[in-house]
Amino acid sequence: MARKSRKEPKKRARKQPKKSAKKKSAASSSSGANPRPKHGEFMWNELMTRDDERALTFFEKLLGWTHQDWPLGPGQAPYRLAQVGGKAAAGIMRMTEPQFPAAVPTHWCGYIAVRDVDAAWKQVAELGGQHIHPPSDIPQVGRFCIIKDPTGAVVALMTPTGGVA
Repeated sequence: MARKSRKEPKKRARKQPKKSAKKKSAASSSSGANPRPKHGEFMWNELMTRDDERALTFFEKLLGWTHQDWPLGPGQAPYRLAQVGGKAAAGIMRMTEPQFPAAVPTHWCGYIAVRDVDAAWKQVAELGGQHIHPPSDIPQVGRFCIIKDPTGAVVALMTPTGGVA
């Protein structure tokens, strides 16, 4: 019996660090590192507007958002990365012609994570949906496309850099 008593505490001692490591890992992913989204999960929201300054001011006052600007290139308005407590919450992008014709209204667009955006794009028409914007790369972000479901709702699909969980 003395031997069993000695082994039991050793087994518990080995299991506890593993549990602690899992808790530590989960805590670190919720406090800073962004975990990979799951296939089929909404992963991002983006406001497309012609007046990004006004929209940003509104949400900063209403929700306490802060922001960081990402330059998109010469002659283009920056991408506005809205933040809550230093963590990315949504994007705000200024719509300009000719990329966004005047008939396109201000709107929020949700992004759904998919394993393979090109494969999903191919399935859209087969399933009764419509193609809006073909698969394209966003450097250091991922590959996306924009589709319309059979009911007329528009949504973006994305395979993020690093893939999905």
